[in-house]
Amino acid sequence: MRMNTTSPLDSARAVLACEADALRRTLDRLGDAIPDAVALLKATLDRGGKIVVTGIGKSFHIGQKIAATLTSTGAPSTVLHPSEAMHGDLGLLRPADAVIALSYSGESDELVRLLPLLKRDGAKIIALTGGLDSTLARHADIVIDASVEREACPFNLVPTASTTVALALGDALAIALLEARGFRKEDFARYHPGGAIGRALLLTTDDIMRTGDRLARLPATATVRDAVIAMTEAQAGAVGIVDSEGRVEGLVTDGDLRRYLAGGADDFRTRPVRDIMTRNPKSVRSGQLAADALAVFQQHRFDDLPVVDSSGRLVGIIDLQDLPKFKIL
Repeated sequence: MRMNTTSPLDSARAVLACEADALRRTLDRLGDAIPDAVALLKATLDRGGKIVVTGIGKSFHIGQKIAATLTSTGAPSTVLHPSEAMHGDLGLLRPADAVIALSYSGESDELVRLLPLLKRDGAKIIALTGGLDSTLARHADIVIDASVEREACPFNLVPTASTTVALALGDALAIALLEARGFRKEDFARYHPGGAIGRALLLTTDDIMRTGDRLARLPATATVRDAVIAMTEAQAGAVGIVDSEGRVEGLVTDGDLRRYLAGGADDFRTRPVRDIMTRNPKSVRSGQLAADALAVFQQHRFDDLPVVDSSGRLVGIIDLQDLPKFKIL
């Protein structure tokens, strides 16, 4: 047996390059099949039908993920194994349903036997296939081209690039359908009540911000010493600096204080806090989703975020260190 002298890293790079190329080619040839498929799926859901995804072998596993993505974005979906369909599972299909059928060749025996039964029951069929002249394509109402030039394996046999393309096309359908139906973040939260994503989408800034005695605030006329005391009493990592109307003018963090003191300053009893504050800091509105605040933290890499009302008045501060207890970080 001849040993393969290609390094594992080179092999991995070749696989990724092959699959990336297959995705680029798929993107370049996308046409009317996608909007037609989205319109069909939307009409199916609008009339109370569901989406049934089917395939054999690796295609079935890809179909399971596609169905899960559709369901999690508010498009009720299920999977139907062609073999099990012949033994009773066909009963889940209704005339109002739409079927997404996956088969690279379009000639998988079990799937081909199922196709007339799907048509008999009145279901519309969307084919994801590389066989554009195949039996599956001829039975389908809409055909999405999922062909690839070659698989990523050296024998051009193992489903790799083709399954990647099928999965990506399923994602494309799911997201395009999501947008066509006006699906919102709040809707997504309804279907994901558990886990960090769900909690971040269900909680608002009001639920996670510090208020009352835990909210440190001072007027701009206060001194650096006052800021140290206010932060200590509130056990906070920052103090909001506000004007006479309570509108946020700046923010002083413990990092600001450390940098000020590390510079050798000794006038903290008289130095106006406005001299070391961050002016016009990033903020979020009261009532916004906690996910929005989390996105600001992740983008800007700071630890404290003021929460303001519609007039810009300080109503709370979100401390990054508090987020783990809400299980959204």
